[in-house]
Amino acid sequence: MKELVEVVSEPWPWYVAGSIIALVMFMLLYLGNTFGISSNLRTVCSIFGAGKNCEYFDFHWRAQTWNLIFASGMMIGGFIAANWLSTDSGVRISTETILELKNYGIENPGNEIVPETLFSWESLLTFKGIIMLVVGGFLVGFGTRYAGGCTSGHAISGLSALQWPSLIAVIGFFIGGLFVTYLVLPHLLAL
Repeated sequence: MKELVEVVSEPWPWYVAGSIIALVMFMLLYLGNTFGISSNLRTVCSIFGAGKNCEYFDFHWRAQTWNLIFASGMMIGGFIAANWLSTDSGVRISTETILELKNYGIENPGNEIVPETLFSWESLLTFKGIIMLVVGGFLVGFGTRYAGGCTSGHAISGLSALQWPSLIAVIGFFIGGLFVTYLVLPHLLAL
């Protein structure tokens, strides 16, 4: 098992992963389906009867069962990769990034996939945690609904289908990400 972990612990080259994504997108477009993870929330709410109270959830959810299976496979695959196919080597980030994160008070940056200083139950109960996780999570959820899909849906599926609204949404995602990274996040981390 140790040899298997050593073999698969290196990330796949971009051209292998990119080719697989392109193949999946071609198959989805050919079959008339679109990819997006946020649409699964609508499907789950519809399964549990939310369509009785809200028109948005009143649709034929059985046609989206394949997307629920796909999302389940992603979670199972992530669990397997994290627990059996990963090493405890952390994340490779530059020395400059490590120093900058340490200046913001993040302990051991790069040792974990996400820093526990920010993403833990203890940090959730702080002012910084509430702002970053609760308010940030609300804004992501609101933005996903307002934009008609999430980043994966627009950037992968929408752009593959040459949809103009997806191009606008992706440009907005990048502008918003750069704005938060350089102008908002430093102030939040300094709290």
